[in-house]
Amino acid sequence: MGAPAPLLLFSLWGFAGDLAAASTLARGHGFDGLEANLAHPALAAVEPGAVVQQLAAAGQALVLELLTGGDYVPRLDCTPAQHLEELEQQLELAPALAPLRITVLTGSDSWPWPVQERFWSRALELAAACPLPVSFETHRSRSFYSPWLIGSYLEAFPQLRLTADLSHWCAVAERLMTPELEPVQAIASRVDHIHARVGHAQGPSVGHPFAPEWAEALTAHRRCWQLFARERSAASQGPFTITPEFGPDGYLPLLPFTRQPVADLLEINAAMAAWLRRQVSW
Repeated sequence: MGAPAPLLLFSLWGFAGDLAAASTLARGHGFDGLEANLAHPALAAVEPGAVVQQLAAAGQALVLELLTGGDYVPRLDCTPAQHLEELEQQLELAPALAPLRITVLTGSDSWPWPVQERFWSRALELAAACPLPVSFETHRSRSFYSPWLIGSYLEAFPQLRLTADLSHWCAVAERLMTPELEPVQAIASRVDHIHARVGHAQGPSVGHPFAPEWAEALTAHRRCWQLFARERSAASQGPFTITPEFGPDGYLPLLPFTRQPVADLLEINAAMAAWLRRQVSW
């Protein structure tokens, strides 16, 4: 028997509507809930209690994303102490929204190991003090940007839980990630949440995951995701969650001159959710 099917979240990355519209759209496309940045207008425009009530009434879960350092690519002048201060503040705010789990982008790829070691010792103390499950993303420009360096963190911090976005590692390593690679095997029992975007050797997002030219990349990602679902350790908290996360901001390729996207983001993310539900080896 395989692991239970994961919960699938609708990403509000690039979504400009309000919470009610997001909830309705997610329901219409078969998602189990939402994933949103703590600062997303759909959440910020509503009192936390109202967010909880709306999502509870809809029977939908929330995965809450936190980030430090000013933006998704952290400012180089933001010190480790500033990152930690922002992380502590956001972790204190998060429980009011009653999320199922928290996923965090923090740290910087620019710091040497002694700085990383001190930073993560404190960051994981803050995560442990939070009453919610907290995992940290393998994101470019952040501490866990490289598959070839992740082993040092896993060894130094056995309590570390991860949000796996292998598309970033594909771009950094300039090769597809597969279950045979040692870093993928090493993180498998640490992964609690997945960002299901399909990367390739030259970038963090294919134009459309179901186009035949990207079949190899899709298969590689699927095999890794299924490995993560099978290998979740006893330290995992809550259900396994996946967010199809194809998005804008330079990820989705644009046609020259017209700058028209080569595919529709909502269609891609909804199709990815439906495809994930059909996988039988969770």
